[in-house]
Amino acid sequence: MAERTATSLNLTGWVKNIRDGRVEIVCEGSEASLSEFLQKIDKIFSAYISDKDIEWGNATKEFDYFDIRF
Repeated sequence: MAERTATSLNLTGWVKNIRDGRVEIVCEGSEASLSEFLQKIDKIFSAYISDKDIEWGNATKEFDYFDIRF
């Protein structure tokens, strides 16, 4: 669902499940799209999110699309 949501907002980057149960997401796009992504993720996964650590930085433009990493 994170991949579909990011793609619908024209974000690039990736999402990855970590073995300890956390999820790591790296996204690039406009600030408005990133904020909307965070709001949608909060709404969709609110029952599963107990804590968030969000870091903002400058875009590196290293991603061509948004995908799932394993």
